Amino acid sequence: MRVLVAGATGAIGRPLVARLAAAGHEVTGTTRSDAGARLLRGLGAAPAVVDATDTDALAAAVAAARPEVVVHQLTALSQPPGEEGYDAWLEATNRLRRDVTPALVAAAARAGARRLIAQSVVFMTAPEGPPVGDETARVWTEAPPPLAGTIGANLAMEDAVLGAPDLEGVVLRYGFFYGPGTMYAPGGTVAEALRAGRYPLVGDGDGVTSFVHTDDAAAATVSALTRGAPGVYNVVDDEPAPVREWAPVLARLLGGPPPARLDERTAARELGAQAVYYGAHLRGASNARARRELGFAPRYPSWRTGFAQMVASGGG
Repeated sequence: MRVLVAGATGAIGRPLVARLAAAGHEVTGTTRSDAGARLLRGLGAAPAVVDATDTDALAAAVAAARPEVVVHQLTALSQPPGEEGYDAWLEATNRLRRDVTPALVAAAARAGARRLIAQSVVFMTAPEGPPVGDETARVWTEAPPPLAGTIGANLAMEDAVLGAPDLEGVVLRYGFFYGPGTMYAPGGTVAEALRAGRYPLVGDGDGVTSFVHTDDAAAATVSALTRGAPGVYNVVDDEPAPVREWAPVLARLLGGPPPARLDERTAARELGAQAVYYGAHLRGASNARARRELGFAPRYPSWRTGFAQMVASGGG
C-alpha cells in the first residue's frame, strides 16, 4: 500500500515509518530538513523535503506520492516550552492543525487517497463526569486561555478530517506520549523536572492522565490503515491514572524525590491554567473502541511497566 506520512520524523513518526516499511508498505514521509531526509531513508521511506506551511509545495508532494492513505502527524513540538509560555509554544502546532489540515485533506482527495488518518489528543475533554470516559465525552470548548487555542485548533482539524466528503476520515486521539524522544523519557522536560523535585502535584493530584507509548501509538496507526470505520478513536493504555499515582512512581524510577504539593491558586498564577487542568481536573480516556474496532493491543498496557522499561533503557 502506498502511504504518505506528513510529519514523519517526530516522536511517533519515526516508529510509525519503521513499522510501515517493515510491513512492506511503500512509504513517503515529509520532513523539513536534509537531516530528516537521511533519517527517513534509513528507516526505509522515500523522503519529501517540504515546509508544510507552504501548502502548494505540500500538495505537490502528496500528488507525487500518489498515496492510498495519508497519515497526518504534523506538529512543531521538537523543542520544549521556553520562556515565551505554553500558548506560544503550541502556536506553530495549532497553525498546522487549524490552517494546514484543510489543504492536506484537499490534496489527499485530489491524489486519489481513500483514507486520511490524523493525530489528535484525548486531553481536551471537559472537567466533568466520571473519571474515565469514551469518545463521546464532551470537549471543553469553553476552556480558558491558553487551553482554548489548542483545543480549538484540534477541533478544527478533526472537523476537516471527519467532514471530508471524498475520504474516509479517521481521528486518533492519542494519550500523552512517552518513550524515546518524549518529555517523560530521561532527559525530557517532565522527567528532569521530576528528577530535580520541580514537578508539583497540583491540588490533590486528581487529574487523570492517559498515557500511550509511542510504539503502541504507531502500532494503532498502522492498524487504522485498513481497520475501523471512519470516526474518532482513543489510543491510550489500559490504566488511566491520577497524577498523584504516576508522578511519584516516575520520580522514584529517575532517582528524584516525591513530588511536592502546590495549591491550585498558586499553580494557576505560577504555571498557568493548563497546569491546573491537567494536574487536578483532567478526565481519563477509555481505549475500548480502539481495542474492539482497530484490534489495538498495546505492548505496554500499563504505564507502570512502560515507565520502568523506558528508564531502564535510558529513554527507549
